[in-house]
Amino acid sequence: MDPITVALGLAQVVPGLIRWIGGDESSRATRIAEQAVNLARTVAGTESGEESVAAVRADPALALRLQQAWLAHELALTQEENRQLAEINATMRAEAASRDAFVRRWRPTFGYAVALTWTATMGAVSWAIVATPAKAAEIIAALVNTSPIWGVALAVLGVSVVKRSHDKATTSGSSLPEGPLAAIRTAIRR
Repeated sequence: MDPITVALGLAQVVPGLIRWIGGDESSRATRIAEQAVNLARTVAGTESGEESVAAVRADPALALRLQQAWLAHELALTQEENRQLAEINATMRAEAASRDAFVRRWRPTFGYAVALTWTATMGAVSWAIVATPAKAAEIIAALVNTSPIWGVALAVLGVSVVKRSHDKATTSGSSLPEGPLAAIRTAIRR
């Protein structure tokens, strides 16, 4: 069985585990799932992940030991995540405080570059399909092959736009509108 499937079985006993692996098939989720499975094997004293899931489900004391072990491991994961976020935020603050115009304006520059490239690509594809309709399928297939590149570029652009909005709101002293979950939380607290 793959580590994520085994870890999802462990998540029935250690609910905090789902935060780290749930709904995510990335290499990070797989790495954390492997860590959880190894932790369960160590706590249960079993050879395989499947055996550790069965042992933990059968013995409440073992389940409690696994939960305690996972909490210690989760603390280390959270501290590493916080360190990475602090480093990213420090970099962004340094960018905003920079006297170099390009460093301060890299986000808009990137946005314009993506927009210009996207427009040129779509214009070229449209012209090529109109000029050679017999090759339309090949042209569209070639365009589909570039979708991962565009996915990354547009994702970076989206994050840049959202972050710039947050930066502007922070600088002006105003706050951004609450999201739906924050609005619900505020309503419940009242």
